[in-house]
Amino acid sequence: MNYGPLALIKKRGGVRMKRLTIIAVGLLMLTTAVAYGLHKEIPSETQVTLPGADAEGVYNYITMEPGYKNWSVWPGTEKRHRAEKPLNIVTTYLNDNAMYSVKKGIKMVDGSIVVTENYDDKGELGAIFVMYKIKGYNPSAGDWFWAQYDPQGKPVVAGRVKACIKCHSSKSSNDYIFTREYIRKNK
Repeated sequence: MNYGPLALIKKRGGVRMKRLTIIAVGLLMLTTAVAYGLHKEIPSETQVTLPGADAEGVYNYITMEPGYKNWSVWPGTEKRHRAEKPLNIVTTYLNDNAMYSVKKGIKMVDGSIVVTENYDDKGELGAIFVMYKIKGYNPSAGDWFWAQYDPQGKPVVAGRVKACIKCHSSKSSNDYIFTREYIRKNK
């Protein structure tokens, strides 16, 4: 055995190395936990490239597999429930970004998409309405891109639609959303 100064340095170095290893492993575990938590907070759908302010691109996005009909229905509503005029019987779907916002009680985050199907009293689909939040697109109307499609998916109107903005502006304090008062007042 060597009891000289070199042995003392090796012994101290071993303790330091153990401490550094423990710290490094702890930081790695913390980083992994945070990354996993963020992944669970906003699911992987947000990793798909969102379309621009283009009616055809938006329709293609919401109908690509698995499609908006597999998104969440607005919490507290049912499929095909009675809505306020001028709509009739509706189902409102939310992508993950929009659902995240509703659950948090905050204004819709960028990339939020709200799809509302409007049915007549006989149950026939009459129109598909889309609100799509695009940062900087339309600041005077909540940055919403508005679109209406016929039942076959053909755009009827899209963009900064005056009729949509005029009607929805009465709900500007709720981020232009009629479905439910969802924004928490203390936020």
